[in-house]
Amino acid sequence: MKVNPIEMQKSLGGVDYPASKQQIVETAKNNRASSEITKALEALPEKEYESPADVSKEVGK
Repeated sequence: MKVNPIEMQKSLGGVDYPASKQQIVETAKNNRASSEITKALEALPEKEYESPADVSKEVGK
């Protein structure tokens, strides 16, 4: 799924890593992430993410 990497990083602001998928999705929603970014994050595998780069890498698959 193609999402704007800058918008993705803005939506992840305030996440304390390592973070679960649920924490990442909730933070993005609280940061008013676009529906496109929210959908991409909700499609992530259930696991712990170590960094914003880790999340972006998974979204880019």
